[in-house]
Amino acid sequence: MILYPAIDLKDGRAVRLVHGDMDQETVFNENPAAQAMEFVNAGCEWLHLVDLNGAFAGEPVNAAPVEEILKQTKIPAQLGGGIRDMATIESWIDKGLARVILGTVAVENPDLVREAAREFPGKVAVGIDARNGRVATKGWAEETDVMVTDLAKSFEDAGVCAIIYTDILRDGAMKGVNVEATADLARAVSIPVIASGGVSSLDDLRALKASGANLNGAISGRALYDGAIDLSEALRTLKA
Repeated sequence: MILYPAIDLKDGRAVRLVHGDMDQETVFNENPAAQAMEFVNAGCEWLHLVDLNGAFAGEPVNAAPVEEILKQTKIPAQLGGGIRDMATIESWIDKGLARVILGTVAVENPDLVREAAREFPGKVAVGIDARNGRVATKGWAEETDVMVTDLAKSFEDAGVCAIIYTDILRDGAMKGVNVEATADLARAVSIPVIASGGVSSLDDLRALKASGANLNGAISGRALYDGAIDLSEALRTLKA
């Protein structure tokens, strides 16, 4: 399993939110690229980037810090938030992004996901953010009637390289990851699943690893910044 350290970008800074609430932010680094290099130097093999402003705006807002991260780091990075058309997808991949994460458009325009996955094999992931089993879109502000598993299964034949599953009610709250729901989703589809939301301890990582599900990895943010998870120990745990 891969550990994906999260760098959430708001107004050009690396922050963490609670339950996706833009008014409940904690700034962890004024320099996101420096934060990215800390993760690289610690031995991380991937970066998980989120343009929080972009998720609400529907277009890239924090492009400058993302580009600086891509320029300074040599490990692959995935990015979600505000990526809702082919031009934006192509632009990010041309700038060196390893993987785009499509969330809102996966619900509103699934044909775009399929087109992008065909055009850029291995570089398109779907972000499924859920509240009580139902998918939320537009920076988690809007809840739909779409069920998580139904949406995931609809992309089985699309060539999507990964699904990032986030339990919104756990995200940033340090309450632990929803192992059961994540594992159930991973068993329901053949697409590799990445766990997100509430990964707040080494026990969470161990539980995900021990679930027996086909999990590609786990994303953690606040717990790494707060020191609740020792990064080097987490990397060893997931590689063991």
